[in-house]
Amino acid sequence: MRRAVIVSHGQPGDPEPQQRAIEDLAAQVSRHDPGCPVLGATLAMPGALAATCDDDCLIYPMFMAEGWFTGTELPRRLTEAGAPHARIMRPFGTDPALPGLIVTKAGQAAAAEGWQSQETTLLLTAHGSGRSQASFDITNRLAAGIAPRFARVVTAFVEQKPFIADAAHDLGRAVSLPLFALQADHVLNDLPDALDKAGFTGPRLPPIGLAPEVPALIAKAIREAG
Repeated sequence: MRRAVIVSHGQPGDPEPQQRAIEDLAAQVSRHDPGCPVLGATLAMPGALAATCDDDCLIYPMFMAEGWFTGTELPRRLTEAGAPHARIMRPFGTDPALPGLIVTKAGQAAAAEGWQSQETTLLLTAHGSGRSQASFDITNRLAAGIAPRFARVVTAFVEQKPFIADAAHDLGRAVSLPLFALQADHVLNDLPDALDKAGFTGPRLPPIGLAPEVPALIAKAIREAG
């Protein structure tokens, strides 16, 4: 029977926690009737792809952007794992339901403060890269699409300009939402450090990939692809 494998970067220096996280996500997705068994693997965990993938499986990239990792590195890793013909789906960050989910989560956070969304700034933070524009481009496309729902949408990045510590300064009434698929070092360390440096005092949401609605979105994508 065909199966789906959710694949994420993982943490090379300490692969086990992120491997457990992606396996837990796969278990949550399985509870939403994806139409096939669902497993999880990280690129950082030795042997994880080979243990879960074959040429007939669906690969769901738990990545925010279509770029070098999804277009080059992931196919190479699958070939090394003995699954060169596995079908790679579009990554999480391209899900058409994602903009609506972002609006909902940010709106709920604003409402909890007694703010109207259209009087609130949304700070969208993402990875960024000095080598690829993929993260920058998808973040700014998302921002442009949801901008009418907020006073303004500001984008900022960990690894390229505008950096978070600069963009998050003096935003006034604002909510921070990280465009990350999972919660690893950037979200746990770099992001809060940058927000602290900027003096950001608004609500700080968990990464969008941890939203309770996400497993159902992934299950729907896998079901439709199967």
